[in-house]
Amino acid sequence: MNSVINHKINIISQNKTWLFVPATRIDRVAKAFASGAGAVIVDLEDAVAPEDKADARKALQQYHDSVDYQPIWLRINRAGSDAFIKDIALCQQMPNLVGIVLAKAEQASDIQKAYLGTGLPIIALIESAVGLYYIDAMAKVSGLVGFSYGFLDLCNDLHVQVGTPAADIVANQIRYQLVLISKVHKLAAPIDTVYPDFNDEIGLSARVSLWSQMGMSGMLCIHPKQVAVVQRALKPTESELSFAQRVVEEYERSGQAVFEIDGQMVDAPVIARCRQLLA
Repeated sequence: MNSVINHKINIISQNKTWLFVPATRIDRVAKAFASGAGAVIVDLEDAVAPEDKADARKALQQYHDSVDYQPIWLRINRAGSDAFIKDIALCQQMPNLVGIVLAKAEQASDIQKAYLGTGLPIIALIESAVGLYYIDAMAKVSGLVGFSYGFLDLCNDLHVQVGTPAADIVANQIRYQLVLISKVHKLAAPIDTVYPDFNDEIGLSARVSLWSQMGMSGMLCIHPKQVAVVQRALKPTESELSFAQRVVEEYERSGQAVFEIDGQMVDAPVIARCRQLLA
């Protein structure tokens, strides 16, 4: 099972866009994949009203068993809730799920319950102060492959005013903690939270630049049009690619550990970064 989890960690690291689809709108799954999203998450939690969850589970089961099925992740309800128990039972009937996104994860036992109940890789969504406090303990649990977070929920819990410079400081602190803990415990780099305004391409592009520079692996998306914006924002510029190419070529030609390109000193970390960029 560990080899499967390690494989999923590698896959997660390669996925740059994670697009949500409400479980009440299974008809939108095909459109979500057609957008070019790296992964599609069908949402059984906040996007589905309590009175609609039973019908949504039936629709999910029918989709999973159909010839049109494409491998999806499933966001399930928080551990300890009645809905969680029903969601786990559903997952046991859908062996071709890619994995689970666990809403409002707060304790190591939350991850254990989800993993033992399904055997599927778990991405933990951190949406409360308690969850953020215990990320190190959660990171040690078998089955966890990565973290993401719900910033609006965290702001509500921490009494942080959204849309202020203070909120930006808090968001970057959260990103830093998740990046650090994920690296230490050999998880996939964390996935950034949603950008709510799906019509704001400039703002979304700036957000992508921020989280990618901080070492995060991808981003949660709430609309298909965001996928292409994220992908464009992640593309290196021609000058960056040219510099990286010249660095790698010079290193392979000379074998020198330290040299100069365009007036910039190049050493092992720069070479490694250039190789990553070209890859």
